[in-house]
Order: sequence, then C-alpha cells, then structure tokens
Amino acid sequence: MQVEIIQDPKVKQYLPWLGALAIFMQALDGTILNTGLPSIAKSLGESPLEMQSVIVSYTLTVALLIPLSGWLADRFGTKTIFMMAISIFTVGSLFCSLANTIDQLVLARIFQAIGGSMMVPVARLILIYAYPKDKLLSIINFITIPGLIGPMLGPTAGGFLVEKLSWHWIFLINLPVGIIGVLWANSIVPNFKNTVDKFDLKGWLLLSGGLTTITLVIERWNSPKITPLMLILLFVLSIILLIGYVLYAKIKTNALIRLSLFKIKTLRIGLVGNLFTRFGVGGMPLMIPLLLQVGYGYSAFYAGLMMIPQAGANLVSRNFVIPIVKKYGYRKTLITNTILSGTVISLFFFINKETPIWIIVLLMIANGAFNAVQYTSMNTIALADLDKDSSSEGNTLLSVTQQLAISLGISISAMVLALFQNSAIGAADQGVDVFRYTFLVMGIITIVSCRVFVRLNDEAGASLSGKREYNK
Repeated sequence: MQVEIIQDPKVKQYLPWLGALAIFMQALDGTILNTGLPSIAKSLGESPLEMQSVIVSYTLTVALLIPLSGWLADRFGTKTIFMMAISIFTVGSLFCSLANTIDQLVLARIFQAIGGSMMVPVARLILIYAYPKDKLLSIINFITIPGLIGPMLGPTAGGFLVEKLSWHWIFLINLPVGIIGVLWANSIVPNFKNTVDKFDLKGWLLLSGGLTTITLVIERWNSPKITPLMLILLFVLSIILLIGYVLYAKIKTNALIRLSLFKIKTLRIGLVGNLFTRFGVGGMPLMIPLLLQVGYGYSAFYAGLMMIPQAGANLVSRNFVIPIVKKYGYRKTLITNTILSGTVISLFFFINKETPIWIIVLLMIANGAFNAVQYTSMNTIALADLDKDSSSEGNTLLSVTQQLAISLGISISAMVLALFQNSAIGAADQGVDVFRYTFLVMGIITIVSCRVFVRLNDEAGASLSGKREYNK
C-alpha cells in the first residue's frame, strides 16, 4: 500500500479544510433543495408532498456508486478521483438548473450524484490514510464543523434565491464553490494509491440491484402505475438479489464488500445503528421544511430562517461530542442519545396550528443538538477498529450505509405521511395533523433503534475516545 503519514506542514494545515469543503458542497446542496422543494413542485406542476424522488434519486445513486469510488481512488489515486468527483458534481449542478420537468430534474440529480458518490467518501479516505488513528476523531469532528455552514446557510439562502430569483439558482450556487474546490485540490491533495484487484462487477450488480429494487418498493408503493402484484414481485426480487449477493460473497475471494468485515464488532454495530437510527431521524430534513411551508403556510425564506437555530445547535453541540464520549464511552452515549433524539422527534406530535412558534424552534434546536452527537458518535465508532488493510473497504461500507439509510429514511417518512394523508386523519386534517402522526412514528422508530447499541461493550471504541485514559 502506497500510504504514509503526511509530513508537509502545508498539507497538514489545509487538507482537513478541503475535506470540509467537500462536505460543505453536499450539505449546501441538500439543505437548499429541501427548503426549495415546494417552489420547485409548483414550478413543475407537481405536489410538494410527492417530491421526495428528487432527493431519493440522488442519495440512492450515491449509495450505489460509493463502492466504485473506493476502488477508483485506490486504483487511480485519491487526488485524481477527488478532482474528478468535484468536477462531475459541479457540472451536474448546472444540469439540474436547466431542468424543465420533474423527470429531467431527477436525471440531472442522478448525474450530479455520480460526483457526489466519490466526493465525500474519497475526502474521508484521504484523511484516514494521511493521519494517525489517535488524531482521527478530532480530524473527522473538525471537518464536519465547517461543513455545517452549509446547513446554516442553505435553508435561508435557498428561500431567498427561490423568492427573489428562481429555484434554478439553488443549484447554480454550487458552481463557484466547485471551481474553487478543484483548483485547491490540485495544489494540496496527496495522490495515495493502493493495490486493488479487478472491480467486482457481478457483486455490484447483485447488491445495487437489490438495494434499488427495495427502495423502489418503498418509494412507489402508492403509485397508480404500479399494481400490488408488481410491488410483491419487486420485493421478492430485491430479497433474491440481496441473498444472492451474500451467497456470492461467501465464495468470491475478492468480493465487492467482504463479509468478513462484519466480524469487526464496532464496524458492524456502527453500520446497523446508522441504518436503523436514520430510518427515523433521516426523514426530518424533508418533513420539517414541508411542515413549515405546507402545514403552517410560511414562505420559503421564512422557513429557511426557522431552520437556522437547528443548524446552529448542531454546530455548537459538535464541540461537546469528544468530551461526552471520553467521559461516558460510546455505549452509554449512543444508547442515551438515541432515546433522547427519538423523544424529541415524538414531541412534534403535540404541535398544532395554535402552538407558539417558539416551541417549534426549541424542538428544532434540541433535534439539531442530539443529531450532532448521534452522527459523529455512530460514524467514528464504525471506524474505531479498522486497520490499514480494512480502512478503505470499511470507509466505503460506512458511506454506502449512510446514504442508503438517508434514502430509505426519506422514503419511509414520505410513505408514512402518505398513509396518514389517505386515512381518516388526512380527511379531517386542518394542515398539520398528518405531519404530527408522521413525526410520532419516526420518533418511535428512532427510540427502538437504540437496542442496536446495547450490543456494544463499555470499552468499545476506546482507541478513539481514550475513555480508559480519561477515567484514570
């Protein structure tokens, strides 16, 4: 493996900032889009409650192509692939701004996702290769902090651009940032390489086919174009493909994702926890802007302003993640924080048209704060026991799980919303009831997911948290 700890002071100083820029671009794009969905829906003649495909198409594509990104980075070099990723993402943003129909926008988002699938995972892989493990928790925590400027600016900037210009500008804003990223990467990113085998195309087709099909079932379950029989057949097909991959990976020497990685307990629990926790939490970025604009009738700009306290709480709370994990360890931190996160989401059930806006803001602040602890803890515990030989595959698997969970979280929340909308609750709804019951279900899912972290032992992740040393 052609990897060594970086010595160049210039690279040491600026490399984490470049990783933060990659996260910033994705975060800005995602949060701007969430706030702008109702305006985009109006412009394209679609329902704002059925626009999740614009988000799901991106996140699912990212999840499916991430395994290829790790292989490409190891094969052709981290610098080469990172620069290519930013370039594709930037051009994809331009294509999104030129879309005139929902289908064109979805296709442009898929192209944009090709770059997004490589951008953040390769940036994180560069940092894993470049820094010693005892510095990794601080580095990963650091790169997410500047990246949170995106969620703080995104909703308000998106609302402003939608109202003052047009929704197209929420994509065009990525262009100057992308150009700066390419120029910067060219000057400081090391071109780490690793010896890799031939890409496992058969394994990728089985795994991606299964994940795509099961997402399609959740995403299009109520479409008039798909009959119940077709849904059942698609679900059965997804199970066959996923089981087929497991059987294939057991006999394949160099499978796309080695099943032996799941023997690493912290990685396994981190991945499963990411998946199930985000089933509940993952729908919040879609539901809250819809609640504010569709339920309460706020403008896009005002709804964007309302999102700032949540993003600010997320940003501030990340400063406390390391001390919390060092004092209590990963197990107690994740169990407690998951329950608290689910409780906060469930409390949205008690809001109504007469609820003072400051109460909603307080709930959003709490949600942002607990999310900061949740995401950072889940991500780092998954990386805790990886070595140089498993870091690339483990990092890839973590990124796939995150994006898949976001995609499924959004699809599940939209499905639950549609179920309540088509029920007696929706028939008697005065604007926010279908959202209230959706939040309740999402909160319960989140609380139940805490059982995943019960399987961690008290010393799990000690190499990153330093809990044993902290308690001496």
